[in-house]
Order: sequence, then C-alpha cells, then structure tokens
Amino acid sequence: MKRVLITGGAGFIGSNYAHYVLGEHPHYEAVILDKLTYAGNMDNLKDLSDNPRYRFIKGDICDPEVVNEAMSGCNYVVNFAAETHVDRSIVDPGSFITTDVYGTHVLLEAARRFGVERFLQVSTDEVYGSVLEGFSNEQDSLHPSSPYSASKAGGELMARAYHTTYGLPVVITRGSNTYGPYQYPEKLIPLFVTNALDEVPLPVYGDGLNRRDWIYVLDHCAGIDFVLHNGEAGEIYNVGGGNEHTNMEITRLILELLEKSSDLITYVKDRPGHDRRYALDCGKLQALGWSPAHSFQNAMAETVKWYLDNRWWWEKIKSGEYARYYEQMYGGR
Repeated sequence: MKRVLITGGAGFIGSNYAHYVLGEHPHYEAVILDKLTYAGNMDNLKDLSDNPRYRFIKGDICDPEVVNEAMSGCNYVVNFAAETHVDRSIVDPGSFITTDVYGTHVLLEAARRFGVERFLQVSTDEVYGSVLEGFSNEQDSLHPSSPYSASKAGGELMARAYHTTYGLPVVITRGSNTYGPYQYPEKLIPLFVTNALDEVPLPVYGDGLNRRDWIYVLDHCAGIDFVLHNGEAGEIYNVGGGNEHTNMEITRLILELLEKSSDLITYVKDRPGHDRRYALDCGKLQALGWSPAHSFQNAMAETVKWYLDNRWWWEKIKSGEYARYYEQMYGGR
C-alpha cells in the first residue's frame, strides 16, 4: 500500500482527486486533511465514508501538530488546501497569506521531517498574470494581480525553495480554470448554473469578454496525478484544457443548455484588477504523455446536468454565509 495525504480534500478539486486516486490506484490509501471552512464540504466525500482505504482528519494546515498526525506514514503529499476565490481575497487578503503561504511552509517542513517521496504543490495559471497574446509557459515570469494569485505564487516559491535548499522532491502544477461537480457556487460556472435554475440574474463582470482556458475537473485530477508519478522533482507543469472562452461565451452556453432566457444576463461593475486573459502552453506535460480526455462541450453538458440533478447539494449551501457573501459582492454592483 502507498498512502497519499490530500490536503484540502473536502473542497472542489481535492474531493474529486480523492475519488480519482481511490478509483485509479486500488493499492493506495487516501488521508484527507481539511479545515472545513465555508468551501470544505463533507457531502463531497459522502460516498467514501465506508471505504477502508479512506481516512478523514479535520484540521488546519497551519497547525504543525495536526499536520504531523496526518502526514505520518504518507508516501505522497498533494496540497490543494488554499483560500482560492479572487473576490474574497480582495476583501480579506490576510487569510490568503496565512493559508496559502504559511500553511504551505508548515506542510513542507513536515514533509522534510517525514522524508516523503513526493510533494505536489497545486497552483494556478493566475500566477502568470494577464496574458493578452500567446501562451504562458513554465519559464515565464510571475506577475500575479490579486492577493489570491500573489499568495499562490508565494506558496510556489516556498515549495521550490525547499527543493533547492533541502532537496525535497517537490513538483508544482499550474492549472487553468476548472469546472465540474462539487464546485462551491461562488465560482462562475456553478454560480451561473444555479442562479439560472432559480431564475435569478447572472451577474457578468464588466463587458463579459475576459478570457480563460477551461479544464474539466476529472482531466485536471488526471493531470495532477500524472505529474505526481511522472514529473521531475523541482519542475513545474502547466495543466490546461485547451478550451479558451470568454465569460460571455460560457454564460450563453449555460443558458442554452438549461433552455433559459438571455434576459437573465445582468452586467455589473467589474472587479478591481480583473485579468483580461489567461492561456497556458501545456507542451511540457504533453511531451511526457498526458493530454485531457474530455471535450469541452460534453463535459459542460455533464456539469450542468450534475447541478440540475443535485439540488440537494447546492440549495443548502446558497443560504447563511453564502447569502451574506453574495449580497456583499453583488448587492452594490
């Protein structure tokens, strides 16, 4: 048996990765460490509760004692734990620095102490900043625009420093915008799908022409797992879907799939520092033998259908803390 520690494993990509690992690697055990903040949800792991190869620990990656307990006996560490939403980072940047930078440091220290075989730091294409033309590759300079992307860049740099200074076998992935089941409905696609289902306006920032590369969550998980097992220590790998679309194109596709009126589209004031475009050159990872397996059109249709079929999951989320956040973000726009 191999044992992998998945931090932030009750969140969106982390929970999908936990399912992926246990499904693809029958000789692996998965330890999930999650603080269960607003975006951590035990419903995401509900169907794993009886799996003997699964263990959940509630705790903060900033707590060395909890991290030591979770990492003991683990061969691999995959760090998804992070504050991730750009809008929230504008309101409360301090929590992003604490989790995304200091928390990463605590994990790296424990990984060095336990001598793990591989530490994978999950990062984002947002660290490159806005790319108006061409594609970002792993050698490009980092130009983060938001407190979120700056904190992720800080976590990356700390991970690379631990490889260079201490020889810790670190690899880093920079993923593009990810979509799929179990995504907290503050992000564009689940927000607009669930709003449309409830006949609530879809708040489009600015002119709606900001462009992103989109990757289906199962492809993202497969790319991360591929890098974990095949990437070279000390290296960075872009993990993108090769599906570049504007926010407005995404919005209209969602309305089309749900057969809803475009009258639901509402333009709102843009957020500060909103990057215009991200686009990844994934040639480095593709040269190792990985490429995404799902078409954008089919995966989007599956994603929309999942939210349509799983109202039980998101309806209880869109109340309480979420409702207060939504009013704070969009009430004055």
